[in-house]
Amino acid sequence: MSPFGVLTATAAPLWRDNIDTDLIVRVEPLFGGVPREELGPHALAALRFRADGSEDPACVLNQPRYRGAGILLAGDNFGCGSSREGAVWALMALGIRCIVAPSFGDIFQGNCFQNGLLPVRLPRAQVEVLARAVAEGADAVLTVDLQACTVRREGLPTLPFALPPRRREGLLRGLDDLELTLARGAEIDAFQRRDRALHPWLHLDGARRPSLAADPAPHTDKETP
Repeated sequence: MSPFGVLTATAAPLWRDNIDTDLIVRVEPLFGGVPREELGPHALAALRFRADGSEDPACVLNQPRYRGAGILLAGDNFGCGSSREGAVWALMALGIRCIVAPSFGDIFQGNCFQNGLLPVRLPRAQVEVLARAVAEGADAVLTVDLQACTVRREGLPTLPFALPPRRREGLLRGLDDLELTLARGAEIDAFQRRDRALHPWLHLDGARRPSLAADPAPHTDKETP
């Protein structure tokens, strides 16, 4: 995945609580073989499109001011519901790289970190201030700086946010959990060598390990005549 550093982009205020993963992307395109990089048209489709397939102008994402947004400002519990990873894929295919919200569904948040989408948690009052600022200001641009862990909007105080160190490192380096572990291969090898030296009985090789074939016959409850 692409490393995340500093993102300056249009922010769309999708101010609604409990946007679940089923609303973010329906299951049909995921099981229908749509490649993950082509899921953008299916992202938040129930909000973006009318029943006849035409764009709904009432949806903030269809308004000229916010079209092509790279940041979403959302309400509480964004990404609740089922654990489908495709919800993150669809948002990223739509062009979203960061979501700022008071809270997230736990599994969705984990999937964000695994795929390079930054979930920023801020108090609800602060997200509301940002939403009003992008709605009423001359532009709708925010800057999210993962190096400094801040959200900036011209004319407003800089807002700090926190991330678990390992999650932050993974996003900065563009690595998921497995890749972060593999990147520390030399440290892991060194630990294993030290542990073998300190606790050799825990690392018996095949030639020295007792054979199961030498074990006595398994006990049974059958009576001997």
